[in-house]
Amino acid sequence: MNNTPIIFILDAGGTGFKFSAVQDAHEIIEPFTIPSAAPTLEEVLKKLITGFHECEKRCGCQATAISFCFPGPADYPNGIIGDLPNLPTFRGGVPLKQVLENEFHVPVFINNDGDLFVYGEALGGLLPKVNRILEEQGNPKRYKNLFGVTLGTGFGGGIVINKVLLNGDNSAGGEIWCSPNCLYPGAIAEDSVSIRAVRRVYAREAGITIDEAPQPYDIFKIAQGEQQGNKEAALKAWDELTTVLADVIGNGLRCTDGLVVIGGGLSGAWPVFMPMLIRKLNEPYQVNGNTIPRMETEAFNLMDPEDVKRFTEKSGKMVKVPFSDQEVWYDPSKRVGIGITTLGTSSAVAVGAYDFAIEQLK
Repeated sequence: MNNTPIIFILDAGGTGFKFSAVQDAHEIIEPFTIPSAAPTLEEVLKKLITGFHECEKRCGCQATAISFCFPGPADYPNGIIGDLPNLPTFRGGVPLKQVLENEFHVPVFINNDGDLFVYGEALGGLLPKVNRILEEQGNPKRYKNLFGVTLGTGFGGGIVINKVLLNGDNSAGGEIWCSPNCLYPGAIAEDSVSIRAVRRVYAREAGITIDEAPQPYDIFKIAQGEQQGNKEAALKAWDELTTVLADVIGNGLRCTDGLVVIGGGLSGAWPVFMPMLIRKLNEPYQVNGNTIPRMETEAFNLMDPEDVKRFTEKSGKMVKVPFSDQEVWYDPSKRVGIGITTLGTSSAVAVGAYDFAIEQLK
C-alpha cells in the first residue's frame, strides 16, 4: 500500500477552477473543472469546497494537504486573497486558507501560478533535464537557478534559487507583469506580452479591428507560412512580443544568472519567437557611442539541437596554481539557456504545488 502523501491540487483562473489530486508527483485522478463565475463570494467559496470534496470522492480518501495556485494580489503565506480583477467577488482580504482548513482539517498552502510553474520545472522539468545532459557530456557545470515566465492571458513569472522558491517578503517575488514596457512608455510589459497583445498588433498592422484578428495560434501559423493571412502583420506581432519579453528576461537574468523556462498558452509559438528572443538577448547596446553587452552572459536556445550541443559541451582548461605543482579547472565562458516547458504548463503547476506542500509538511 502506498502511504505517501496525497495532495489535492487546484489551478484557479478567472473562468474555471481545475481540480486534481497528486501522489508521488503524479496525478492520480482525471483533472476536472468547475466554472469559477458566481455572483457572490459565498457562492465562489462553495464551488471551491465542492471541488475539493469531489476530489475526496474520486480518490476515495482524504487529502494529506491542499496546495494550489490562486491569482494575486495576495498574502500567500497567510492565505489571504486581495482584490482580484478576474474574480471580482474577492475584495478587501478574504482568508481563503482558513476557510478551507476549517472545512477539511488539513494544512492548506496557496501560491502564485507563475511561482508553482517554475518550482515544478526546477524540481522535475527543465532544470534537472539540462543538468543530466551536462553530466552525459562530461561537463562539470551544473545549474541551480531557474527564472520562469508564463505567456498567456497575462504575463507571469517566478524564481527558484538553489531549489528554493523565492516568494519574497511581500509575496511579490518574480511579479514581472508590471515591468516597464520598453516599446511604449506609460505601458507595462503585459500590454505587449499577452494573448490580447498579439491580436492587437496583428490587427493594427493588417488594418483590421481586433475583433477580426485571428487567435494567436492562427497568427503563429500565418507567421510560419502554414496558413493564409497577413504574414508581415503576424511576424510584427511576434516581434513586438519578443522585444518586450527579451527586455524583461534580460533584466531577470542579470539577477538570477541561471536557466530560463517559458510556459503558458503562447509558448507553443516558440518556433517563431525563440530565435528572435535569443538574438535580442545577445545583441549589445549602443550607449554614448560605446558597445555595451545586454548581459554579462551569452544566451542559448535550448530548443535548437545545435545550440544545446554548444551550451552543454565541456569547455575551459586547466590552469596552473602559482608557487605549486597544482592545476585547477577554469572555464571563462558564461552561458545561460532559454527553454520551453518540458512538463507542460498545467502539469508543471501541479508538480510544483505538490512539491511545495511536501516541503512545507516536513
